[in-house]
Amino acid sequence: MSKEVDVKAQFRSSIVRLITWIVIYIIVGVVVKALVPDRIYADYGSYINIALALFFGYMIVSAFANTVYWSMRFRYGHPQAAAIRSIMIILGVGALLAGIAGGVAGGAAGVALGGFIGLVIGFATQQVLGQAIAGLFVLIVRPIKIGDYVTVAGETGEVVDVTSLFTFIKKDDGSLVLIPNNMLIGSKIYHIKKQQ
Repeated sequence: MSKEVDVKAQFRSSIVRLITWIVIYIIVGVVVKALVPDRIYADYGSYINIALALFFGYMIVSAFANTVYWSMRFRYGHPQAAAIRSIMIILGVGALLAGIAGGVAGGAAGVALGGFIGLVIGFATQQVLGQAIAGLFVLIVRPIKIGDYVTVAGETGEVVDVTSLFTFIKKDDGSLVLIPNNMLIGSKIYHIKKQQ
């Protein structure tokens, strides 16, 4: 019961942090606009706004991802919730950068630039995001669990950890193999009954 109360308390705390960061961002934006002289703000206002949007945007994305993490903990364990949190941060930061780039350019050029930045970020994170989504499937579907003795992607051993990007297999010789989860999804998995 204490574990459930702890998750509820953490979930409430994460919501408070999210709302707090949003309110602080609004207040700081208003204060900066009021305190910075108009002459300076006319020349450097866009840079100030970009800096504020980057800092507070990242803090808000992180707080939102933590809120999603703790809401997922009601139903799933840490590995599944952590995988979803990682995906939310990657997508949130990508959307933040694309939105800022689009806002700086303004109008149709802003939409085009924001879309282009989004594509660049998408291609740059394609491998990692693909692995994270594959890891999410592995964590939710659970074809293998910690402690299983398996052969997967040509490696045989005991599963010691499953994260959002890699599955860790400890071989009989003591070596540790990190298998990318997208390889795990695309290959046969053999569950082996280990000889005592």
